[in-house]
Amino acid sequence: MTWLILAFTSAALLGCYDSFKKEALKDNAVIPVLFLNTLFSSLIFLPFILLSEGSNALDGTAVHVASGGWNEHKYILLKSVIVLSSWVLGYFGMKHLPLTIVGPINATRPVMVLVGALLVFGERLNLWQWAGVLLAVISFFMLSHSGKREGIDFRRDHWIWMIVGAAALGAVSGLYDKYIMAPVESGGAGLDRMMVQSWYTIYQCIMMFAMLVLLWWPYRHHTTPFHWHWSIIGVSVFLSVADFAYFYSLSMPDAMISIVSMIRRGSVVVSFLFGAVFFHERNLKAKAADLALVLLGMLCLYIGSR
Repeated sequence: MTWLILAFTSAALLGCYDSFKKEALKDNAVIPVLFLNTLFSSLIFLPFILLSEGSNALDGTAVHVASGGWNEHKYILLKSVIVLSSWVLGYFGMKHLPLTIVGPINATRPVMVLVGALLVFGERLNLWQWAGVLLAVISFFMLSHSGKREGIDFRRDHWIWMIVGAAALGAVSGLYDKYIMAPVESGGAGLDRMMVQSWYTIYQCIMMFAMLVLLWWPYRHHTTPFHWHWSIIGVSVFLSVADFAYFYSLSMPDAMISIVSMIRRGSVVVSFLFGAVFFHERNLKAKAADLALVLLGMLCLYIGSR
């Protein structure tokens, strides 16, 4: 199944994205790093928008960007706000926390998506799915115990709550994707996947430029200074290709959002390995046990969602 291959590809690339993001944020100012990430991502997709609008060169290809008016762009603008809010919280949290802590917390997003589907769409969870939810909750408490060994108090550490908030908003974004990508006859907005990915990147860049000018630039001499690092480009490239594979997967008729979302969170394995090998993070045995529990919960969700 092509959509499954694309989902696994997206997961691997997303793990690299998280790892490059951690490197880019090391002793660096968050807002300019995030602005540059959105800028480079916009530059990747801008040629596709221009070629699609001004010629027939991309007609019938996987990178053709459909045109639309306010009726379509209002959905994309809202997605931009949701995703950017998640990124702002996530970037600040990741800068101050070990990657081996952040990854497993982010991996609980499929559980949040299921709970959201339960509350918003009235879906009912089966026994396997409830088991996955329970394992995710247990793994979170185990992870908090592992964090205490590194001086991280999950209840009082605001960086932890930023990561949790980012994960929750990411789950909201996943549920929203399910709606805007679904065909109109199925009750969705029926938006073109390349239109969504291209334009929400552009909108994010505009919003981040406003934040850069209003919130960071006037106070830049009193906060963490910005320095250029090659990994900033890597963040944009890996995220853009990972999201392309993700949206392409979702656009296929037989794709299941619950399965794609869970596979995508498998990126935690890649980021965990980066944290262990390249960032030399501590307390890996305990965190590996926590990660194994998260993955087991994801497996239960997979079985229950088939």
